[in-house]
Amino acid sequence: MIPGKYRSVSGRAANNVNCGLHLVIQTSSIPDKNKVEFKLNRETPSFPGRLLQHDLERNYSSRQGDHINLVTSSMPSFPILQRSSEEKVLYSDRLTLERQKLTVCPIIDGEEHLRLLNFQHNFITRIQNISNLQRLIFLDLYDNQIEEISGLSTLKSLRVLLLGKNRIRKISNLENLKNLDVLDLHGNQITKIENVNHLCDLRVLNLARNLLSHVDNLNGLDSLTELNLRHNQITFVRDVDNLPCLQRLFLSFNNISSFDSVSCLADSTSLSDITFDGNPIAQESWYKHTVLQNMMQLRQLDMKRITEEERRVASVVAKKEEEKKRESHKQSLLKEKKRLTINNVARKWDLQQRVANLALTQDRKDSESPPQEPCQIDGGSISEFPEETGSLDPGLSSALQGLSATETHLVEIEGDTLSLYGSGALECLDRNWSIQTAGMVTTVSFTFIEFDEIVQVLPKLKMKFPNSLHLKFKETNLVMLQQFNALAQLRRVDQLTIDPQGNPVVNFTLWKYYVLFRLSHFSMQKINGTEVTQNDMIMAERLFGILAHVASSELPQYRMISILGDARKKQYRYLLESKGKKPGIVSEETSDSKRLMGENTNRATLNYTTREFYHEKLEEIKDKKKFCKMYVEDLVKEATAINMKNEALQKLWPQMFIELVRDAVIEIRSKDSYMKLCLQQITDQK
Repeated sequence: MIPGKYRSVSGRAANNVNCGLHLVIQTSSIPDKNKVEFKLNRETPSFPGRLLQHDLERNYSSRQGDHINLVTSSMPSFPILQRSSEEKVLYSDRLTLERQKLTVCPIIDGEEHLRLLNFQHNFITRIQNISNLQRLIFLDLYDNQIEEISGLSTLKSLRVLLLGKNRIRKISNLENLKNLDVLDLHGNQITKIENVNHLCDLRVLNLARNLLSHVDNLNGLDSLTELNLRHNQITFVRDVDNLPCLQRLFLSFNNISSFDSVSCLADSTSLSDITFDGNPIAQESWYKHTVLQNMMQLRQLDMKRITEEERRVASVVAKKEEEKKRESHKQSLLKEKKRLTINNVARKWDLQQRVANLALTQDRKDSESPPQEPCQIDGGSISEFPEETGSLDPGLSSALQGLSATETHLVEIEGDTLSLYGSGALECLDRNWSIQTAGMVTTVSFTFIEFDEIVQVLPKLKMKFPNSLHLKFKETNLVMLQQFNALAQLRRVDQLTIDPQGNPVVNFTLWKYYVLFRLSHFSMQKINGTEVTQNDMIMAERLFGILAHVASSELPQYRMISILGDARKKQYRYLLESKGKKPGIVSEETSDSKRLMGENTNRATLNYTTREFYHEKLEEIKDKKKFCKMYVEDLVKEATAINMKNEALQKLWPQMFIELVRDAVIEIRSKDSYMKLCLQQITDQK
């Protein structure tokens, strides 16, 4: 009797199916008396109760001893198998032809009652001549040279099919084997799982040592309890969660590198035994904890029983990993938000620059008068800034308005660096920064912000972040050397980085020397990452020292005092007071101090006025011009009226003079009467 319950095939069930047969090979040209006998003495153990184990990869370990008659048929390529009546009675339901050097399946007549047939370790290339064995339950063709599954369509009772270690490339022609319980195809060249969905009674499937790269197409295998996929090239697994009875899954020695590629296993409720050893995933520190946390129903992992302590530790570690994952996800979202915001700020900046360029072009076209000379205000030369007016491209205007409604600035503190993107980020300087946070900031980076807007918040920067030593400017429209003058109001600057992108001033050959000269009181250490040497300081003084002297000497005293701060005013007054002292009274030390303070004062005259301040001054100058014009017009009108009166007087004066003389002569003609009249007038006045 063949048992009705099978497990997997490791012990090789057919090993234990032995029968004593007499092997006689006869050809048609050789008479019966020339028969050649081969006798193989073997033991005859009983058929095991449990046929299969999970590993179908091992060879048969025992040798059989059969006495078999193989007689050639009328077709020379197919020998005929014959057994004696005693052998048929003794081993009525089983037959083994192991290691007989067979290249084809022999013709088996009169053996329709066979239930177990073993062709192990031969050279058979094709399954044939067994279609008449319709009661066959167990067929073993392990270790042959079969390239295609065929010749099995009539074996509807077949329960165990062992085709390991052959040359099969494709799973096919199993449509009629609906009662199949065990299918062993290990050690072949199969690249894809297919044509097995109809095997609803299949409990064991062995596809180890094939060429599989992925696992899927397992729907319909509702009875499958064991799946062996060891030693393939598998990178991901799918559909395993659709196997309701799967208990054991062996995935050792594949290319699985992440749990996400086998995440469907977490949804399986029946899986109790699984192996991942030999995969890249098994080398990860989180491997065991992740598997146990996601597959709580497991009893064994990598052939080792799982303890409750391991489950508890896995749960704790999994919670920590989940927290890390959430934090990582949060950081990823923040990075993506940062990237999108910076891109948006960059787009808005680009549109603003294009709008400004269009406005400048329009102003140049509309302007008919020659450009005005730069205005001299408070000792600094102020270049003219174009007013942002004129007709703009409607597309640009609408795009600019659309961007204004989204995130257009970003403030970020990373380590010791405060990064500001977009002009709106300057408002962050009004926040109530904690002392600890503000004290950590040593580097401030400005990106996509007009330098003139930065100048307005430099006093706040000096107060809020007193330890800031390194300034970075990128896309800030630094276009002229005078703009560096504004940095003199900071407390201290050790490093200065001017990115060439969006800052045309770096195209000037001498810009670094001007920075070193104007900001010499900071004793800067690096500019654009390059160390500042003593020779650089000397060269800067030679190039621009005369500029500061000329700027300060040409200014009146009241103008000089008006542009200096309180400290500079004291120094300047000290210099003025010391001029009146005798030369012999002033010590050498005082003389050196005067020289030093004089240099600083001279540099202080090189200041910078922002565009907004320039426009304010321009409006003030326009108002003054208007007032002066009205005042002069009033003076001219008054002078004209006086002149007209003078001309009229000149014309009337001769006649008036004659009348005056005549009246005087008439009045004094009678002296006594005139005196009485005068006395009378005096009396009336009293």
